[in-house]
Amino acid sequence: MNTAQPSVSNDLRLGIFLLLGLVMAATRSHHFAAVPDASWAVFFTAGFYLRGSFRWAFPLLMALAVLVDFFVISRQGIDFWSHYCVSPAYWFLVPSYAVLWFGGSWLRARYAGLHLREFALLAASALVAASACYLVSNGSFYWISASVPARSFGGWIENLGDWYLPFVQTTLVYIGIAALLHVATVLAARSLIPARADTAR
Repeated sequence: MNTAQPSVSNDLRLGIFLLLGLVMAATRSHHFAAVPDASWAVFFTAGFYLRGSFRWAFPLLMALAVLVDFFVISRQGIDFWSHYCVSPAYWFLVPSYAVLWFGGSWLRARYAGLHLREFALLAASALVAASACYLVSNGSFYWISASVPARSFGGWIENLGDWYLPFVQTTLVYIGIAALLHVATVLAARSLIPARADTAR
């Protein structure tokens, strides 16, 4: 198979950005609702598609995440800054999500088509990025937030274990869905190429 990759147009990238923003806005209201929060997968996927000239997408998605949090918390009649999840550790979401973005960007830099190698790289980069994001976000909340009254290394390890699988599994499922859509789109585009060639004749 030819490993040369067609360039992604700016219009398509903009469409991807808008779609990812919509997905995050629609799902971010609760981590483990019937349709769980897709934010982590959104930043990983954005890093894959929007790296390079669309780097401005990261701060915009970050701002959208904060805006959604503000809206959801305010609708509950709670002051944003007094909410359980909002503390100095809240701002560690920036490096946490940056890890996911760079995980997707790292994968894109090594992507050469629909090969088994790429699927292995996808699995590895998604798992490492989601795990690192969890480590930063969970660790910052545990050690900095006033919501944790008594801290200990053993308590942190126990807390890490309690929430690791739910967060990472949700992220990997969403990334898997994005990967399936990517494969379907690439295969559909390939099938159109011969049809266009026949029409040109």
